[in-house]
Amino acid sequence: MTNESLYSVRTINNMKDLITQSVKLFGSKNAFLVRNKQEIYEGITYSKFKDDIDAFGSALIDLGLKDKFIAVIGENRYEWCVTYLSVVNGTGIIVPLDKELPLPEIENLLIRSNAAAVVFSGKFSSEMGELSKKLPTVKYFISMDADQEEYGILSFRKLVEYGKGLMNSGCGSFSDAEINDEKMSILLFTSGTTDLAKGVMLSHKNICSNIVSVSKTVYIGSNDSSLSILPLHHTYECTLGFLTMIYSGGTIAFNEGLKHIAKNLKEIRPTVLIAVPLILESMYKKIWEQAAKKKGMKTKLKTALLISNTLNKIFRIDIRKKLFKAIHDNIGGRVRLIISGAAAIDPDVSKGFSMMGIKVLQGYGLTECSPLVIGNRDNVYRDASVGLPIPGVEVKIVDPNQKGVGEIITKGDNVMLGYYKNEEVTEKCMKNGWFYTGDLGYKDKAGFYYITGRIKNVIVTKNGKNIYPEEVESYINKSPYVQESLVWGRYDEISGETHVNAQIIPNFIAIKEKLKDIHISGDEIMRVISDVVKGVNRDMPLYKRIRGFNIRETEFVKTTTKKIKRYVEKTGKK
Repeated sequence: MTNESLYSVRTINNMKDLITQSVKLFGSKNAFLVRNKQEIYEGITYSKFKDDIDAFGSALIDLGLKDKFIAVIGENRYEWCVTYLSVVNGTGIIVPLDKELPLPEIENLLIRSNAAAVVFSGKFSSEMGELSKKLPTVKYFISMDADQEEYGILSFRKLVEYGKGLMNSGCGSFSDAEINDEKMSILLFTSGTTDLAKGVMLSHKNICSNIVSVSKTVYIGSNDSSLSILPLHHTYECTLGFLTMIYSGGTIAFNEGLKHIAKNLKEIRPTVLIAVPLILESMYKKIWEQAAKKKGMKTKLKTALLISNTLNKIFRIDIRKKLFKAIHDNIGGRVRLIISGAAAIDPDVSKGFSMMGIKVLQGYGLTECSPLVIGNRDNVYRDASVGLPIPGVEVKIVDPNQKGVGEIITKGDNVMLGYYKNEEVTEKCMKNGWFYTGDLGYKDKAGFYYITGRIKNVIVTKNGKNIYPEEVESYINKSPYVQESLVWGRYDEISGETHVNAQIIPNFIAIKEKLKDIHISGDEIMRVISDVVKGVNRDMPLYKRIRGFNIRETEFVKTTTKKIKRYVEKTGKK
């Protein structure tokens, strides 16, 4: 099953080889669609993309930045992608920074990485102007949006022009730069507070092995296009949404912000999306909420799903796109594949989208693994599972309990070099070539893996039973009256027992519609959520039942891939 389901793909040695090969194969094709100043999308070809990479890289080397750490920060955009490949393909070490970080954390990470330069979008002009006075170690601040050099801030555009001049005169040394495939070329800080963020060291070999492995399991071709929604500084979007698309000859456009997703989908009409469960589950909930507003529509939708699924699976008659045309049109009309990661997705959601004609494939990975470790394949998949180990990657479950749940460990070319300047933590999680993920899961008889939670999040009862907060949260979040929840264990000193507690953010709109009242009281909200908790508890064994909960109105603190920062919520430390 595992070998027969794989696609044949080309090999690449490093990211310089990747872009060189892609230009030869797809040179005149658009690599990007970028909105210009006239608000019109215009194409940037693979050939132009490579020319800009080579030119900017030549300019960086001319500035004396060879083998230096160079940070990049900003929204998803073309200049970010040029910067990334200009640095790793012959200049130095790229340090992608989270654009949502507060200024003190950005400053701290620039110091920790010993960055000699930072390339930033215009939105960060004031912050970078402030840091330029405080950080003498950062020699160059380069704006993606400045037309000219001003107040010591260099212009990205001017540097590209300058680099092209260097290359035309034969002075550019970037093109001849040798790549060490196994040396650190990327330094990524994991999401967390400044004190907790670990610097993950990745190489060309790490990233390229992941690109090739993923491409063997899921088909992406030169006719595909994507809307880049998730932040590029995160390795999930960078490897799969950016580099794998460039490897495959696809076309990338950039989302202009979460509130613009619907508009951008209709404008770009992508075929492939890289997403997180929160986005997909929100989309799916809205479909059913809209159906519930019209009398009999919910029943019609259920019937349509049943009919389409039966015709497709049994008779191989696919009418899903026609039957659910309105839903397809709302996301551009051409989406055929959505890859979901960063957290577990409700299997009912992926199954529901599939029955509507949009395949949703779930995977599992970590920044430390470039990122993918396990993934569903487009011809072999299970909705409740994160899939099978990707080709070339080994996975094992160690110290399993009676139910087969244990820690997931992995080995392969995708595994990081280690944590930057942190040998102690590196040695704790890397043993005999195996990376200990800190995640718990189990494997079924067919080899499919299932994630149950993080070791550090597990609630242990007095009788030694394990409760996975993520599992309880998934039950709570199934309710249309719940927007999100967070589950933790609270120790009771009197009984010596640890009880399950929850914070729940209600879906106020759904509750108002249920009660047919736009002015709902706190008591009414509490009654609705109490009924939700009672329903969840009926489906749970006694030791897993929620013993206490409180209503929350504000959103949880999250990473940029929309995972709740449990440590921050639990301790209150930022």
